[in-house]
Amino acid sequence: MDIRTTLAAQGYGQARQATHAPPAQPDAGNAFSEAIRNFTDTVQQGERMATAAMTTGADPHALVTALAQTELAVETAVTVRDKVVEAYQEILRMPV
Repeated sequence: MDIRTTLAAQGYGQARQATHAPPAQPDAGNAFSEAIRNFTDTVQQGERMATAAMTTGADPHALVTALAQTELAVETAVTVRDKVVEAYQEILRMPV
């Protein structure tokens, strides 16, 4: 196989990838539902790990990891809530 054949094959492969349609983007409602579902799953996992640590003496490292993930999820939810409230207040201040 010579260099020209290799370059042609690579060029064909790149052009072929460019012709495929991009993956469909989920609509905002589904994305929001998925985010809420992930948030509740994370919080529930943290609660399960905390309960297991208190009752059966589960792995402390897993407990700390689960609680850190829960803390990050709650902080993210609070930040999003604050931004939504801020945007709503900005809309209320707009002159009609």
